[in-house]
Amino acid sequence: MGNIFDLFKQIAKGSEKKPIAWLVVGLGNPGEKYARTRHNAGFLAMDYLCQTVGNVKLDKLKFHALVADCEIGGARALLMKPQTMMNLSGLAVKEAADFYKIAPDHILVLSDEIALAPGKLRLRKKGSAGGHNGLKNIIEQLGSEDFPRLRIGVGEKPHPDYDLVDWVLGEFPKEDRDALFSAFGCAAKGVELVLSDRFDEAVNLCNSHTGATE
Repeated sequence: MGNIFDLFKQIAKGSEKKPIAWLVVGLGNPGEKYARTRHNAGFLAMDYLCQTVGNVKLDKLKFHALVADCEIGGARALLMKPQTMMNLSGLAVKEAADFYKIAPDHILVLSDEIALAPGKLRLRKKGSAGGHNGLKNIIEQLGSEDFPRLRIGVGEKPHPDYDLVDWVLGEFPKEDRDALFSAFGCAAKGVELVLSDRFDEAVNLCNSHTGATE
């Protein structure tokens, strides 16, 4: 009988989940009104990522965010789409980070970037907010800039006098959509590499992605 009990213990131990090791956060504004806007590139990239890792659904509300628990690159991660407005994104990130005791260097944030051409990507281990209100609030809440971020290019304003809010809350034109779709695929591969401790490979992959389509 002792052998049977030992077997049960081994089965139970093998079925235990790994602890949450990463937060992967896509930034955007909640609601249909903003769904296809430039500022929601992070949300759209997260939706693409969910499909690539096994049709994961971000449908559980927790930490002021829609979340899903899954494994990517051999690591267990909590995927997040904060449901505050963009400039309060840090609230959701801080709550989840505190709950799971996740250090900033294991919080990967996906966001839009107007300084990059549509579909171009830029992955870095840390840095300033660069004028992005979502990143700014995360930095304020965490008290640190030392978290990796993957910026997704949405293109610059057509001229300096164009209102920035109108630009980022405008929808993607048809001519940019193929480049963005390609970028989301590359970003998903980059996330997998980052979570599998292959950051340099992720940088090479993402930062060489031009956003151009065939």
